[in-house]
Amino acid sequence: MADKDRSVLPGISLSGGEHAVLLVHGLTGSPQELRFLAKRLNQAGYTVQVPYLAGHGTDLKDLMKTTWQDWHASMRDVFCSLAKTYSTVSVAGLCMGAVIALHLAHEFPEKIPAVALLSTTLFYDGWTVPWYTFLLPYAYYTPLRYFYTYPETEPYGVKNEKIRQRIKKSLDEEAGAYAKFPLSSMAEHLRMNRHVRKLMPAIMTPALIIHSHEDDMASVKNAEYLQQHLGSTVVRTVLLDDCYHMITVDNQREQVAQELIDFLNARLVVSSENCH
Repeated sequence: MADKDRSVLPGISLSGGEHAVLLVHGLTGSPQELRFLAKRLNQAGYTVQVPYLAGHGTDLKDLMKTTWQDWHASMRDVFCSLAKTYSTVSVAGLCMGAVIALHLAHEFPEKIPAVALLSTTLFYDGWTVPWYTFLLPYAYYTPLRYFYTYPETEPYGVKNEKIRQRIKKSLDEEAGAYAKFPLSSMAEHLRMNRHVRKLMPAIMTPALIIHSHEDDMASVKNAEYLQQHLGSTVVRTVLLDDCYHMITVDNQREQVAQELIDFLNARLVVSSENCH
């Protein structure tokens, strides 16, 4: 399992028009958490790619071998491939995927017309996060790094009870989803966060921020931090009131999809006008 070629993992690929969107899933997540959003974007005329992050979709031990640089590089490769084929490539990310999207926006300022930041997790400060979580990065430098995992527990980032039960059932059945967070992976995520926070003032890409007031993993302070530190002069923030962390599958997923479609459409119009 450890030698599995992650590049052959299927992910989600939907052919559409000349404008593409790269969707980036979260830590220990999978493309399935973005399937609804991908379909709605595709119905709106966009080509959509939702690949697996490096180390994901395989055994938990494989994930623990990867670094944040590996996760970023895997999305960078997909982005560069799309950029060779499509007129524009916008990037949207969920949870940790939003941090990777920010990194790409910093790296390719002339090539990305818009970036969408969904439930951005810069700080694990939601209402279900244990008080001792802030100590985990320190534990990384002890033998705990080799075996400690943080269990996924209810509500699994979902307010809708029916959807929550489906997620609970699928955690052990669905390829690419994990029931635990490895300490090593969480530490890598926090390292990436520190790196990307330093880049934010230089990120000028138009940004859409969508976050829930009731986010159980990352409080609304994460959205406020983005507003205060992004360099872009075009920042739209949407705060939701009837979902938890997984806003792409929860009660307001349709609103999330429509907000993203509207934002992308508006940015493409502006880009087109600037070309004349």
